[in-house]
Amino acid sequence: MSPFASVTLLATDGSREAERAARIAVELSRSLDSALHVVYVEPLPDPYARPESAIPDPDYRNEVRTIADREAREKLDNVATKVGSIGEVAGSYARSGRPDAEIVRLAEEIDAGLVVVGSRGLGPIRRAVLGSVSSSVVHHAHCPVLVVRGEERDTGEDGGRPLGPLVLAIDGSEEAKLAAQAAAEISGGTGSEVHLLYVMPAEKQLIGYHRYSQDVKESLLEQARKEARKFLDEQAESVRSSGGTVAQTYLASGRADEEIVELSEEIGAGIVVVGSRGLGGVKRALIGSVSDSVVRHAHCPVLVVRSAASHKGAPARTQ
Repeated sequence: MSPFASVTLLATDGSREAERAARIAVELSRSLDSALHVVYVEPLPDPYARPESAIPDPDYRNEVRTIADREAREKLDNVATKVGSIGEVAGSYARSGRPDAEIVRLAEEIDAGLVVVGSRGLGPIRRAVLGSVSSSVVHHAHCPVLVVRGEERDTGEDGGRPLGPLVLAIDGSEEAKLAAQAAAEISGGTGSEVHLLYVMPAEKQLIGYHRYSQDVKESLLEQARKEARKFLDEQAESVRSSGGTVAQTYLASGRADEEIVELSEEIGAGIVVVGSRGLGGVKRALIGSVSDSVVRHAHCPVLVVRSAASHKGAPARTQ
């Protein structure tokens, strides 16, 4: 059984994106010999959007939650039946409340190694203002999160075909090392080939604004490229030694998020695997992060891997 995802938690809401997420979750759980669990969270009705303590009538409060719990169980039965028709479901859970908080909380309770969630791909303005369930789960879950977006593709429903090429973005960080381990396990389990990408800083970032001669600049850049290629070769060998199949390595320079998305589109990636350093709220709001940008713009599912040290825990329950 895979240490990366001994338990896979599929969070579903019955949407088209969630259905696609279910097919991928089934394929991954089968390939990684992982127990698949399913959760459906019924959001509490809009009039109940305030904290429970702010609602003066306890009878009304209890009635609304009872209705939400009943609807959650009914919808879960339908969803679990659909998922069970294509794969084995080890456990199913009906919850009500704030979806992101309940998903993160349950993932911790069952010690999930992977959370799979669909994303409806909100537009940039709405996403900036409202955020999304998938974004919140990525930021707060204690384990890797696979966000499923984009157009439908072959997900191995017949049990014999791979998910598609994997793009693995590496940068030498601890999170990137964990991402490489996850990519190697997925590759080994599904037969998908790994494409490794390392993005060097742009020339101005490497050299700065020093008035070097052109010859000196070229020498410094060539040395940086040489070291980067050596790093790529070492990482490729590490993935192979962990059971993964490496198709090709790529060296690029510039903005990491743009290069990752561009390569994933170029090779028709099935999954992009990236590490996330778990930036704090203020810093994330000011500068964002590579993983956030890739999740938002990639045409395919994105697996975000974080270290235990960057885990922030479940968002506060507000319903």
